[in-house]
Amino acid sequence: MSVADPESAGRRWAEALAGAREKLDSGPLMQAEGALTRMVGLTLEAEGCRAGIGDVCEVHPPGGEVIETEVVGFTGERIYLMPTGDPRGLVPGARVVPTGQKSRVPVGEALLGRVLDGAGRPLDGRGPLRAAGKTTMAGRPINPLERRPVREPLDVGVRSINGLLTVGRGQRMGLFAGSGVGKSVLLGMMTRYTEADVIVVGLIGERGREVREFVADILGEEGLERAVVVAAPADNSPLMRIHGAMLATRLAEYYRDQGLNVLLLMDSLTRFSQAQREIALAIGEPPATKGYPPSVFARLPQLVERAGNAEAEGGTMTAFYTVLVEGDDQNDPVADSARAILDGHIVLSRRIAERGRYPAIDVEASISRVMTGIVPREQRDLAMQFKELLSTYNQNRDLISVGAYEQGSDPAVDEAIAMHDELERYLAQDIEESVSLDESVDELAAILQRA
Repeated sequence: MSVADPESAGRRWAEALAGAREKLDSGPLMQAEGALTRMVGLTLEAEGCRAGIGDVCEVHPPGGEVIETEVVGFTGERIYLMPTGDPRGLVPGARVVPTGQKSRVPVGEALLGRVLDGAGRPLDGRGPLRAAGKTTMAGRPINPLERRPVREPLDVGVRSINGLLTVGRGQRMGLFAGSGVGKSVLLGMMTRYTEADVIVVGLIGERGREVREFVADILGEEGLERAVVVAAPADNSPLMRIHGAMLATRLAEYYRDQGLNVLLLMDSLTRFSQAQREIALAIGEPPATKGYPPSVFARLPQLVERAGNAEAEGGTMTAFYTVLVEGDDQNDPVADSARAILDGHIVLSRRIAERGRYPAIDVEASISRVMTGIVPREQRDLAMQFKELLSTYNQNRDLISVGAYEQGSDPAVDEAIAMHDELERYLAQDIEESVSLDESVDELAAILQRA
């Protein structure tokens, strides 16, 4: 019998210890099963589990179907879970099994022409997805100094936006409006008429009826061929609505990184914020601003900042976000926060819509923050002259309407009155009409040359 070499024995002990540590970090102890102890609203509480924020956990009710949940918070040894689907069938003590994985979603060209839910599952009944692969919903951060600047105008097919509020490739714009003012219709017009290789549409927290209408009536078969629609209607869980917004953004990032020009349309950013508010309040975060917890305003830039251009060798990603202005209050907390982080905003006015002019864009209250850097000086001067004429008329509208203004009292007002009908005709556009960027500028110049 030989005596073992002390050096080799020590090496074997070190290897065994390292293996034990590896098992401890990734084995059952870190992913220990737990039990469901409480459910308040849509928030589940479990004890005995070890899982990180964003991890997927499976809840096994006795004799029922497995329910997928995600970790959204924790207190001490207790973790908070949010179900992605219907929680019916849950009972106290149900087994909670951490999977040790984050939510993964399909990507690839095979998704074009498909309609998905917030988890990336097909809703269109056209069979399974033949995706190129799967990825997490978290995007790849881009160094802000390496992003390609916005230098190229984007033709959206809407005369008033092309001529007066020109959008650039890679810009992030907000459509601000109250309910029933026409933001979804305007979004649909830009979907059909904007020049883009791929369109990603996120219908988040809106009416389920609008999903079919958007796909069939607004996109149509031709438009759907180059589009992916992610639908998470209002009856979905708040977690699924958040996943829907993140999935739409992740797909747009994927196509942008393939070198394509991508248009991301999200309706609406407000519903995304409300879903985050529901989750935050459910796990005990205190409300701060008009019932919105601080995490809502932290989550908004994390989503919006993922849009925009890639590095020099990548593609572009232009994003339009609708923002529901509750009670037509432009200082609503979500609207105010979104306005600060977007690259411009288009305000739709109920007053203008009630006069029968569509799209009901309030040009005076709207702005494109990149327009000055992407259009010629001649167009900037024309747009400024147009706005001055429109503003002069609106400031004196009451006097003009009751006949209290006397012709010749003010040359600027006289000119605004003479030009008003033509200005209004320029701003109005039928839903089936498409006006190119060049046509928009030419019509603008033709109107103002007669001034």
